Amino acid sequence: MDVSSQLRALWDAPPLATARASLAARDAETIESQIAVSEIAAPTGEERERGAWVTARFRALGLSDVHADAAGNVIATRAGSRDEPPVVICAHLDTVFPRTVSLRVQRDGPRLIGPGIGDNGRGLAAMLSIAGAIDGTSLRTRAPVVFVATTGEEGSGDLRGAKALFASEMSHAAAAIALDGAGDERIVHRALGSRRFRVLFRGAGGHSWTAFGVPNAVHAAAITGAALARIALPAMPRTTLSVGRIGGGISVNAIPDDAWLEIDLRSTSEMALRTYEGEIRSAAAAALHEENQHGLRGAPPLAVEITVIGDRPSGETDASLDIVAAALEATQLIGREPDLATASTDANVPISRGIPAIAIGAGGRGGEAHTVGEWFENAAGHLGVVRALGVVVAVAGVVL
Repeated sequence: MDVSSQLRALWDAPPLATARASLAARDAETIESQIAVSEIAAPTGEERERGAWVTARFRALGLSDVHADAAGNVIATRAGSRDEPPVVICAHLDTVFPRTVSLRVQRDGPRLIGPGIGDNGRGLAAMLSIAGAIDGTSLRTRAPVVFVATTGEEGSGDLRGAKALFASEMSHAAAAIALDGAGDERIVHRALGSRRFRVLFRGAGGHSWTAFGVPNAVHAAAITGAALARIALPAMPRTTLSVGRIGGGISVNAIPDDAWLEIDLRSTSEMALRTYEGEIRSAAAAALHEENQHGLRGAPPLAVEITVIGDRPSGETDASLDIVAAALEATQLIGREPDLATASTDANVPISRGIPAIAIGAGGRGGEAHTVGEWFENAAGHLGVVRALGVVVAVAGVVL
């Protein structure tokens, strides 16, 4: 029997039916957890306080081996009936908001409004509810289930927690599911990879009149940006390249001694990432040569330094694998139409390491993520948690 058929057979039979009913009955508790964790500051790199809150919740749920690793991930295990490679379910701790932003959650009718209420307060709360549903007695899995609150998922965090987790403790995982934000239809099985670069030009600089002819670092940065804007990018595999920030110099009447660009390159193809990284390096080298050639003979030349400031791996979990099939089936079982998708999440890391992995939303509806007006509506939100539970038990197995 394939995994989809197995999940359909389990859906309305104990113990999964009992667990589904329990999640529905405890929906209000999930919301209260979501609000509580969202109001704890957790800027990327400063997740300790929120991690301590999750640690206490893991212990209260009776999970075993609760601990934090060197990357600050909070890890706990629900033992299975067999000594098998574990199934990992994770949700990231960090937010994009600095500590200066108020995280107080406000209610506006059915809507909760607060920075991080969906991304990723919802994912963390759903993970805790699933840990309560898989209690080891009324619902027990064959394989162990490891619950992880990860660090460094957002922006400059560069998936730091997931990289550490799947390179060490969970390198042998059988499968991984990342809970990220709201929603109950999308199934992210294609990992959107990205490379981010800082290109820095340095030179002697000088007065705009008396030192004219000294190579100009801002000119070199501008030439680089213009060259990158002219690159023809493929539609398949979809690849994007953007200069996100540019700066340099100290005054309008000074030849700048330094200038920089920050570049975001994304693709579903690792080969495309390598190819266009080469284009970025070539554009910078050509700009350096051009600006130095324009300088007066004997003028100190510019130099260029290229630093990788972000590296998110790409890859794909084949749609024929059990974890994707289980997610498709679970989505249909809650009455939703599944949508296979591409995104950048913690799941990028296990996917890139050959571990079957997906990322899914944790129920409800949300919007305006990464803004202070971020909102969440609990529109049958428990169904998203039920869907995630269905995926976990489908790949981990159930003791009947």
